[in-house]
Amino acid sequence: MELKRERPLLPVEDSMKELAMLADTAGLNVVGEAIQRLDRPYTSTYIGPGKIEEVKILTAELEATVIVFDDELSPRHQRELEKLFGEEIKLLDRTALILDIFALHANTREGKLQVELAQLEYRIPRLTRMWTHLVRQAGGRAGGASGGVGLRGPGEKQIEMDRREIGKRVTFLKAEIDVVRARRARHRRKRQQTELQVIAIVGYTNAGKSTLLNKISDAGVLSADKLFATLDPTTRKVIMPGGREALFTDTVGFIQKLPAQIIAAFRATLEEIIEADVLLHIVDATHPQAAAQMEAVEDTLAELEVDKLPRIVAFNKADLLPDGVDPIALLDTPEQSVVVSSVTGQGMDELMVLIEAVMTRYLSPIRVNLPYERGDLLSMFHERGQVDTVDHGAEGVLVYGRLPERLIPYFEPYRVEM
Repeated sequence: MELKRERPLLPVEDSMKELAMLADTAGLNVVGEAIQRLDRPYTSTYIGPGKIEEVKILTAELEATVIVFDDELSPRHQRELEKLFGEEIKLLDRTALILDIFALHANTREGKLQVELAQLEYRIPRLTRMWTHLVRQAGGRAGGASGGVGLRGPGEKQIEMDRREIGKRVTFLKAEIDVVRARRARHRRKRQQTELQVIAIVGYTNAGKSTLLNKISDAGVLSADKLFATLDPTTRKVIMPGGREALFTDTVGFIQKLPAQIIAAFRATLEEIIEADVLLHIVDATHPQAAAQMEAVEDTLAELEVDKLPRIVAFNKADLLPDGVDPIALLDTPEQSVVVSSVTGQGMDELMVLIEAVMTRYLSPIRVNLPYERGDLLSMFHERGQVDTVDHGAEGVLVYGRLPERLIPYFEPYRVEM
């Protein structure tokens, strides 16, 4: 089901196709669809009464057991619709479907903790329906104010008990995620001590991020033609064309209408993006809504407050493009763009050169006179920065070049005027 909103990111038909892919990824078999165009949702039922009857008939004809809405339903909408469609029909919204997919694909302890937290916070306001049968057994007035204190039925008591138990579990999960976040921060600080620059790979889900990381690093990351095939970040060291090393991190894919619970729960994972030096935005150049997908990614990056980081756009799947089609010319793209194929390797050399050029552009110029006994710093300058000139003098080695900003403090004692 889809309700057309004002200025949707994707056309309704394309959004429904994406919903079908999400359903397929979750293991559902899509047998039909229905669309209603409204300026605003119905107050109690989200869609109109006529559309509800139409969907009821369609569901019966197709023997469907699940109805999925392509937006997040409020607890009230979901409660009223479940009453109307009946207990034999399972009702899901887009958020519940995405959370279920994340639960299927979370492999690490961190990922599982984050998904469970997101699921619980989504379910808390939607507990009521689980216990309506108990309320009915209590006479139908158990949950209302008219029942009076001391006359509430077992249904409401069970809801209160469940909310307390879920609240305890949420508190525990948040504490565990804080521990994971602290451990990740320690690993990140240790990694930063090597002073390697970090390139975070971002993009719409199924754009080919994992395939690209595999191509440039032999990372062995799962890559599949499914949405959210990988959730947990993977970081690999890559030797750049100029001989320097850099770290590439594959992150969770983005999607339009990405649930707020996911962004909040996966903030620890998304910190890999926040700490990056350069963002490598992978775009599926073959997708008919590539521009809208790029906008969805940019919106999420803005929400994470990293939209000001240096950016490179790689239009992927060039091997599937028709002859003569140039996505860079067709789309409004930044200057730093390249067309590649993660499968055939087309454009990969050009991409790596471009990444290194951008990395170099954001290095800080510095001139130092290093004592001969500080050969470690000289090696670091060559490995982590860009050396322009080297002069050997009586008291040390005079080096001029560029370094990552966070490396400058190591060399500050030996800095000389340029």
